[in-house]
Amino acid sequence: MQAAPVRPTTARDTAVRATAIPSFTTALRAVESLLMSGGQRTARRNAWNSVLEDRRRAKDRIETERALRQSVAGRP
Repeated sequence: MQAAPVRPTTARDTAVRATAIPSFTTALRAVESLLMSGGQRTARRNAWNSVLEDRRRAKDRIETERALRQSVAGRP
């Protein structure tokens, strides 16, 4: 929905131009983009931290498996 155009009432007002009032949807999208930009950064940071944590767990699992194999192999 757009506002009705502004019509000049005097010669002095002839320079007045109509500006469209943004629709509710446009305004909502603008607010959403402002709010989501920080959210996207947080999501990316969380995803990267998850990747790093998965790598750390995999490394720990491999080291534990090696230690168990060595302890079992060392027994008579």
